[in-house]
Amino acid sequence: MASFIRQFTSSAVPAIPSSTSSSFVDIPIPSFIISNSKSATWLCTTAAIVGTLLVLEQSVYRSKKKHLPGDSWTIPIIGKFADSMKPTMEGYMRQWNSGALSAISVFNIFIVMASSNEYSRKILNSPAHAEPCLVHSAKQILMPDNWVFLTGKSHVEYRKVLNTLFTRKALSIYIGIQDAIARQHFSQWLLTAQKDPSPQSIMMTARNLNMITSLRVFCGNHIPEHGAIEISEKYWDITQALELVNFPLAIPGTKVYRAIQARKAAIKWLELAASKAKTAIANGGEPECMLDEWVKELEAPGYKGRKDFSDREMAMVVFSFLFASQDAMSSGLIYGFQHLADNPDILAKIREEQYRVRAGDIDKPITLEMLDQMPYLKAFVKESMRVKPPVTMVPYRTTKPFPISNDYTVPANSMVIPSFYNSLHDPSVFPEHDKLIPDRWLDPNNSANTNPRNYLVFGSGPHKCVGIEYATMNIGLVLATASVLMDWEHHITPESDQVQIIATLFPKDGCLMKFTPRPRP
Repeated sequence: MASFIRQFTSSAVPAIPSSTSSSFVDIPIPSFIISNSKSATWLCTTAAIVGTLLVLEQSVYRSKKKHLPGDSWTIPIIGKFADSMKPTMEGYMRQWNSGALSAISVFNIFIVMASSNEYSRKILNSPAHAEPCLVHSAKQILMPDNWVFLTGKSHVEYRKVLNTLFTRKALSIYIGIQDAIARQHFSQWLLTAQKDPSPQSIMMTARNLNMITSLRVFCGNHIPEHGAIEISEKYWDITQALELVNFPLAIPGTKVYRAIQARKAAIKWLELAASKAKTAIANGGEPECMLDEWVKELEAPGYKGRKDFSDREMAMVVFSFLFASQDAMSSGLIYGFQHLADNPDILAKIREEQYRVRAGDIDKPITLEMLDQMPYLKAFVKESMRVKPPVTMVPYRTTKPFPISNDYTVPANSMVIPSFYNSLHDPSVFPEHDKLIPDRWLDPNNSANTNPRNYLVFGSGPHKCVGIEYATMNIGLVLATASVLMDWEHHITPESDQVQIIATLFPKDGCLMKFTPRPRP
C-alpha cells in the first residue's frame, strides 16, 4: 500500500518546476513592513519601560509619604511643579492647614512641609539630621562653599567671627551711613512725586534704597558708584532665581543662568572691596564700613578666632548678606510703609515718639542711643513683620533619616521645610492674630512676650539670622525718618491685601504710594 501511494503521488501530481519553487522562497517582503515591525517592537519596549518607571515613581512617592496628608498620587515627573511656578498664600495655607506634617513632590524631589511650631523648630534645631539648602539651585548661585551651607563645628566657628560684625560698636558705625542714605533717597522720592503726583509702586524704589544702603554699610567707598549700580541692577536676577521652584538647569535664557552671571559680576566688585579694606586698615585707617570692621577685628589683640580670610571668602559673606538686605529687608520695609498708611493712629503714635526723642530737630541723624528711646517704633517693626513675615519658610535637606515624630521618619535626601506663618499667627499666642497691634509687645506679661518660641521671623537654631539687629534697625530707622520728613497715602487696589511671592512676600500690586513733603514742626 505504501509503495502504491508513493507511486500514485509521483505520477498523479506533476512536479513543480524548480524555478517556481525558488520564486516562492525569494518573494521580497516590503521594507516598510519590516520597519514598522521593528518600530512597533521599540515602541512597545519603550512604553513598557516608561510605564514601569511611572508605576515605580508612584510607588516610591506613596512609600515615602506613608500616612501623611497630601495627594494620594503625584503628577508623573513634574509633581506640583505647575503650582510651585506661581505660588499663592492661599495654596500654602491649604497645605499648612492639611496637617502639622504634609507631603508633596516636585520633579521627584520628595518634600515634607512642617506647619506647626513644634515641628518647625525641631527642623531648625536638628543640625545632625538636616541642613539648610534654601532652594534647589541655591548652591549653583551662591556657590557650594559659601558659609551659609556650612554645618557643625565649622559653621559655629564661622558665626563667631560674623557675630563681631553686628555688635553695638559695629552698629554705631553703620547707623550714620543708613541715616544719610535714607535722607538722600527720600529727597529723590519727593522730587519724583512732584513731577508725577500719581500713586507709584514703591516695590523697586524701596528695594533700591535697601540695596544701596547695604552696599555702603558693608563695603563703604571701596566699590565705585558704577560698581554699586551694576550690583544693584543685576542682583534682582538672583532674587528671581532663588524662588522655591525654578527650572533647575543653568542654560542660557533661564533664571538660574542669569543669576550665575549676576553673581560673577557682583563677586568681582566685592573681592575688590575686601582687598581695599585690608589695605585701608593696614595703612592705619579706622573702620568706616563692615569690611573695615571685620579686618580691624581680626587684628585686635584679644581676638583668638580664625584670621586667614581670603578676599573671595569675605566677598561671599557680603554677597549672602546682600541677598537678605534687598529681599527680606525690602519686604519688611514695604509692608511697614503700607501698614502705617493703613493705620494712621499707629503712624501718629510713631510721629509723637519721634518728635519727642528728637526734641523737634528732624535734621538730627538718628543714633543708637536715640533708638533706645523709641520702644513704640521697635514694637511696630516687630508686629509688622509678624503680621506679614518676609520669609514664610526655609527649605532644609535631610542628611539621613530624620525621626521627626513618633510615627513618621523623613527619608534621607528629602527636602523638609519648616513654615513660620502658623507660628506667627497662632491665635492662642497672638489674639486677633491678623490685626496689627504693636502694643502687644510693650506689655511684658502679654502672651506674645511670654511665648518667644513662636516668633520665628528670623528663624531659630544654629542658622538663625545673624543680622537681626541690623535688619530691624534699618527698617525702623527708615520708617522713623520718613515719618517726620514725609506724608504718604496708600492707593488701595483689590490686590493690595493679596500677596506676591517671589523669594519673600510683597504686596501683589507693588504697594502704590503717593509721597508729599511734611511740614516742619
